[in-house]
Amino acid sequence: MAGHDRRQDHSGDANASRAHWLFGDQLGPHFLRPGPEGPGRGAPVVMIESRAVLRRRVFHRAKAHLILSAMRHRAAELGERATYVRAETYREGLREAGAGPLTVHHPTSRAALRLVRDLEGVTVLPPRGFLVDHADFRNWAGEHGRGAEGRGLRQEDFYRWVRARNDLLMEGEQPVGGRWNLDHDNREPPPRGEEHLDVKAPYRPREDAVDAQVREDLDRWEREGTVRFVGRDGPRRFPATRREARAALRRFLTERLPAFGPYEDALLARDGVLAHSLLSSSLNLGLLDPLEVAEGAEAEYRAGRAPLSSVEGFVRQVCGWREYMWQLYWHFGEEYRDRNALDHHEPLPGWWRDLDADAVTANCLRTVLEQVRDTGWTHHIPRLMVLGSFALQRGWDPGRLTDWFHRCFVDGYDWVMLPNVVGMSQYADGGRMTSKPYTSGGAYLHRMSDLCGGCAYRPDARTGPEACPYTAGYWAFLHRHRDLLAHNPRTARPVRGLERLKDLDALLDQEAGRGSAAP
Repeated sequence: MAGHDRRQDHSGDANASRAHWLFGDQLGPHFLRPGPEGPGRGAPVVMIESRAVLRRRVFHRAKAHLILSAMRHRAAELGERATYVRAETYREGLREAGAGPLTVHHPTSRAALRLVRDLEGVTVLPPRGFLVDHADFRNWAGEHGRGAEGRGLRQEDFYRWVRARNDLLMEGEQPVGGRWNLDHDNREPPPRGEEHLDVKAPYRPREDAVDAQVREDLDRWEREGTVRFVGRDGPRRFPATRREARAALRRFLTERLPAFGPYEDALLARDGVLAHSLLSSSLNLGLLDPLEVAEGAEAEYRAGRAPLSSVEGFVRQVCGWREYMWQLYWHFGEEYRDRNALDHHEPLPGWWRDLDADAVTANCLRTVLEQVRDTGWTHHIPRLMVLGSFALQRGWDPGRLTDWFHRCFVDGYDWVMLPNVVGMSQYADGGRMTSKPYTSGGAYLHRMSDLCGGCAYRPDARTGPEACPYTAGYWAFLHRHRDLLAHNPRTARPVRGLERLKDLDALLDQEAGRGSAAP
């Protein structure tokens, strides 16, 4: 049965007399669709560019540029309907706007939700830009969770439920093709001997006068010392308008989707995007709605233009994983932020915080850190198995790492990164979200990438000058947590492998000496 469609129009508009406040990640037309759970028809719009947001954290320069460009473009599109205020804080901006009673859609962070609920005259409307209402998820979780910790919640069950209720890739009550998950078909290493995947390049927007003004403002603020950034801000790579986002979606669906599935877990040193969609920032800015994206992919399969394995893998990312992260962010509560089941407290080193890829010798980590520095983006495997895995092996503080991912990725928001980093990447919740820590030795990266070729380290070396920091770090991690991991069915066997390492003492001394230095 298809899920509740919140996009329909309604009569009897209860919010007709109120202006509507748009946050900077609520920029698509669906955030202004009227109705009892939406703003008034033709309601005036208030948008606030808060300088304090940029002062509080050291963001990636490309991320700051993208968000400000997207907000200013949206205000220009709305014309006289929009009051666009540049202020130090949201509260000051609201006072300057003088808008009176306001409506606002449920924000995407707990901090923003606390703010809007604390303001007089602000009516908080239900969230938009996601597929499942919070109440519906709570009901689902109540049926699937086991115990107070909710350890029965698994993304695969949720994904199947979302697909069925939205009638995505379904034949009646069964999945198209007879299988819900084709992940095993999508684990190909990159083509050997090729530096680039043979697929059309992704859509690239063209900068305009709005971008020029944003860059001028960012330059001035940096010179004045009022804000500081990391990373590089070259020509904007990601959509800042609905028109650009739709063009990027069309390019992916028609030219890149067929090749997406097989190589979605692969890495190439000189091709950081492969066949990935690069649509995450557009979805998270609210420029695209997840249902239109998933239905567009399904249409390509139904028309015979894209294989089921690629389409299913992409739909799972959008309607399974992305939606699951959004729901778990709210379901687990604010205390989830402080979870640290592995007792990891090491601070992030300066070379990592500053995206100093030139300080790194290990080819895989240097390459991925370069991608983050230069673009503010990498796909999910470098995030998990290169960046996250290295931090996990070194015992870095998961809260600080969450903040780093939030600041340094163009698609990073609190709701995105908190469950992804604390739960998936760092296993800091002790298995509440995933069944094992996600880390590996260099053999995995050697199999799934060309990043080990020409590296100063060897993926099969544990000790000595050529010891791969991932291989040695993996065994050191297992040793540090062997009592815990020995009782996990998915990690018990590797832990037993520690008994066979004749060089374990030397390896542990070596890794203690390496610490958090750039490898």
